[in-house]
Amino acid sequence: MRALACLDLTSLGDADTVESIEALCDRGLDSRWGVRPAALCVFPRFAAQVSRRLESSGIATAVVVNFPGGDATAAAVIAETRAALRDGAREIDVVIPYTRFLAGDTDAVTVLVGAVVECAEAFPERVLVKAILETGALGDISAVRSAAALAVAAGADFLKTSTGKIPVGCTPESAAALMEVAARHGTSSGRVVGVKVSGGVRTVNDAAAYLALADYHFAPEAASPANFRIGASALYDDIVNVLWGGSADASAGAADGVRY
Repeated sequence: MRALACLDLTSLGDADTVESIEALCDRGLDSRWGVRPAALCVFPRFAAQVSRRLESSGIATAVVVNFPGGDATAAAVIAETRAALRDGAREIDVVIPYTRFLAGDTDAVTVLVGAVVECAEAFPERVLVKAILETGALGDISAVRSAAALAVAAGADFLKTSTGKIPVGCTPESAAALMEVAARHGTSSGRVVGVKVSGGVRTVNDAAAYLALADYHFAPEAASPANFRIGASALYDDIVNVLWGGSADASAGAADGVRY
C-alpha cells in the first residue's frame, strides 16, 4: 500500500492521446484499494484534462517541463511552467540542463531551477518543484551529488533521478546519493526535501527496496508521499496484481545488497 500511496502514476509516451490519458485517470481514480497514487505525471498538453478529472480526488496533477533533453531556453521553460500551472498542474518536474552542467556551467542549474521555483512561489496555491537530474547521464556519483546540491539550494522540493528516456535510469547508488543530499539539507535547514526514483522501477520488490532505502536515509521519518515518490507506469500493474492476491515478482529487490 505504501508503494501505491507514493506512486506518481506516469505516462510520457510519444503515442499518448486524450483517450490514453483518460484511461490513465481511470486507473489513478480506482478507489477499490482505499489508497490512490500521489500524483499523475503527464506532458503539459494534458494538464487541463487531468486536473479536471482529478478534481477533489486528492491526487495531484504533475507535468514535466524542459523534457526530456534539458536543453530548452529558460524563457521557454518558464512559459511552459506558467501555462501548466494555469491548466491545473500543481507539481512541476523540471529537467535540469545536465549537458551544460557536465560542460562546467553549474550556474545553468541554479538559474533554471530557481526560475521554476520562482514561478511556483508566485502561484497562489502550493506547487511542488521536482528537479530531474538525469543521474544516468551525470554518471559519477560525485557529479550526482553536486548537481543535487545545486538544485536543492535553488529551492527544489524534490530531487528526481531520471526522465526514463535514456538507457541508464534509477540505480540504488544514485538514489542513495540523492537521499543523502536531501536528508543533509533537511537536517541543516529544517526544510523537507524529498526524492523521486524513476527510470526502471517496475516491480513491487523494486519499490519495496527503494522504500527501505528512503526509510533509512530519512529516519526517524518514514518514507511517505511528502518525502518520497516513485515515478512509474508498469509498477502500478504489479501493485494491483499483489493487491488482488498474486505474488510479487520473484526477483531480488533493486537495492538488495546496497550499502546504506
